[in-house]
Amino acid sequence: MTSTIPAPLSDLAAQISKLPGMGPKSAMRVVMTLLRWPEEQTRRLGASISSLRDQLHICRRCGGLSTTDVCPICQDATRSQDILCLVTDWDSMMTMDRGGFYRGQYLILGGLLSPLDNRDSDRLDLNRLEERLAEGQVKELVLALGATLEADNTAIFISELVRKRFPAVRVSRLAQGIPLGGEVRHMDAETLRQSLKYRQEFKS
Repeated sequence: MTSTIPAPLSDLAAQISKLPGMGPKSAMRVVMTLLRWPEEQTRRLGASISSLRDQLHICRRCGGLSTTDVCPICQDATRSQDILCLVTDWDSMMTMDRGGFYRGQYLILGGLLSPLDNRDSDRLDLNRLEERLAEGQVKELVLALGATLEADNTAIFISELVRKRFPAVRVSRLAQGIPLGGEVRHMDAETLRQSLKYRQEFKS
């Protein structure tokens, strides 16, 4: 940004440009759009962003986002307690659940193993996973991590950990209806439904 642009404008554009898919020019267009909004609407957006962290919690059961300590999905007594679907992030969890064909439990792993990017097992929410499995209710762990190389490496790591610590728990993964290189969050509902229906036992 040049020095002729007012500092408040360039500062906000710089922050917005850090969002996914936003470059400096796109960020400036967003800022200019906000300036054309009615003042009340702009202030309402600012207040919503400001209160986002205060109003959202990490669900202590699945690790998802919620306005309560335990999210509505984990509170739902009609869902099966003996099957746990392991996903990488909240986006993937929402994508899986939106289809309505899976009625079990979820747990968010928090990422994938990627040594080249310095993402090792310490970055994964393994403690939460082990705590859930230690409760003894889960009979099957479904690995819904995608079909990337990182997902495969993570699946192998998780399956070996579970078989060692919780040998009674069956480990399966989504069937390969998901294309190689695909991520759960980008799949359509029918692909996910078929992948879940024809899931296979995971063998490392």
